[in-house]
Amino acid sequence: MTGNWRERAGTPFDCQKLPASGSRGVVVSNHPLASSAGAEMLAAGGNAIDAAIATLFTLTVVEPMMVGIIGGGMAHIRLADGSHRVVDGQSTVPRSVRPDTYTSKPGSAAHVFDTVGEENLIGAKAVAVPGSLKAWCETLRNYGTMSLADVLQPAIKHAARGYLATPYLHECISDVASTMSRDKPLSAIYLRDGQPLKAGDRVVQAEYAETLELIARDGEGALYGGPLGDILADYMKAQGGFITREDLTSYRTVERAPIRASYRGWEIAGPPPPAASGVHITEMLNILEGYDVTAMGFGTPEMIHLLAEVLKIAFADRAAASGDPDFVGVPVERLTSKDYARERREAIDPRRAQSWSAGVKQLESAHTTHMTVADAFGNVVATTQTINDLFGAKVMIPGLGAIGNNYLNLFDPRPGHALSLAPGKRVTTSMSPVMALRGGKLVYALGLPGGKRIFPSAFQALVNLIDHGMTLQEAVEAPRVWTEGHALEVELAFPDNVRAALTSMGHEVVQMPTVGGGMNGVHVRDDGTVSGSACWRADGTPVALAGGLARAGVRFGIDGKPRA
Repeated sequence: MTGNWRERAGTPFDCQKLPASGSRGVVVSNHPLASSAGAEMLAAGGNAIDAAIATLFTLTVVEPMMVGIIGGGMAHIRLADGSHRVVDGQSTVPRSVRPDTYTSKPGSAAHVFDTVGEENLIGAKAVAVPGSLKAWCETLRNYGTMSLADVLQPAIKHAARGYLATPYLHECISDVASTMSRDKPLSAIYLRDGQPLKAGDRVVQAEYAETLELIARDGEGALYGGPLGDILADYMKAQGGFITREDLTSYRTVERAPIRASYRGWEIAGPPPPAASGVHITEMLNILEGYDVTAMGFGTPEMIHLLAEVLKIAFADRAAASGDPDFVGVPVERLTSKDYARERREAIDPRRAQSWSAGVKQLESAHTTHMTVADAFGNVVATTQTINDLFGAKVMIPGLGAIGNNYLNLFDPRPGHALSLAPGKRVTTSMSPVMALRGGKLVYALGLPGGKRIFPSAFQALVNLIDHGMTLQEAVEAPRVWTEGHALEVELAFPDNVRAALTSMGHEVVQMPTVGGGMNGVHVRDDGTVSGSACWRADGTPVALAGGLARAGVRFGIDGKPRA
């Protein structure tokens, strides 16, 4: 790999994966079988939306700890006509839940949402009204070209036939095995004789395959008002959960316009509230625009210090003014203005770390998944989906074979706050399916899992691409940093001298094996070819499509000779 950024870098690095390029589209997800499912749709003549939905359904099978039909997410779609929309399929608070439904654990810090008995974390009481399935089916119907039955076939196949567990899946199961063991349906699949599945073990989900077959036949109505919804509601009632049939039948997705930022001649488009990402990526880029970031160099103490201060500013503002716009007044115009960025920039000390408070008035999980796809027609989808924690609420609903989310853990259990519980409320999220355009043409689309580390990591990738001149593969794999105002997390690739310099500037530096999850993205080139890249932090795999159909008029006989 080459690039001028290396000449100025305080932290050079080498990529561990290779991109994939093609002329007919590319699919990138955090599992090879899911990427292959999307590529199969492209090969069959489908578009990026067809490929995205096939990939997502397959991810519910092969990455079950991260994503499921009883989950939520955000999809950023750019159609071939150049229009953008963000499909909000986030989970919502059930109608019977009130601001004081849970009891906050005594002594919890303001940003910690722990409750007595972990009721908002584990079990049926933690499950919010799911939005994923409805959003996926509606998106396919509105913008895809293939039938739901067709795009579901790879997922059904892998659920029924099984697939081989990866080392990554084994590690994820091991992390939460003790909690998973409390739920018999869940442990029956992922804990054999009480032990986590090993890499190479076959994972079969026969009951879930039947659920997917019913969805292929009846669509989202099977869950939002049909027999699958009855199973879910009955389970919730029996287990003390909150979701009712009325919650399911009344659930609605929301289509929103993206937040748009201008940065050094580029246009950046990202999700609007209730996502915090688009607003605060814009805020941070606006602040950074006043500095010669290229001259600072990637991974130097000066550059990391600046990133840390900008991140602390963004998180101070996020804590004060983020939420569901139907419930909270989010000052989007103020936070995304160049004038506001100038005010915040002027207060930054280039040599010393400092604490920041919000400049405006008025917890989420790292276990998410992201996928990106581009077709040959000009359609691009970047979408982030989750069931929140690893294996969500650690319960598998009998009769569905699907894992319940624990989205209710993302709400403040204390009344009177921006993120407090309220019936129908959508959770604030850091999901960042972002796109970067130059001269009106889309160049990059990317995203990643990682909870509150998502939008800071996506922001750093954009800076890597625009300011440091990295390739997409380099940008997604580059070492990252993160802070929300306390310790400064830095990945292991940053050398001792850089960490020492940051410490001398007043930062409390903590080494971390990873900051955020497996980022992936696509690069659309001027010649129309596309490439996909995925980083080393997950099982990310790009699958690209090239070649094509035979040239018109070419026919051969059984003897191999051309026919007239």
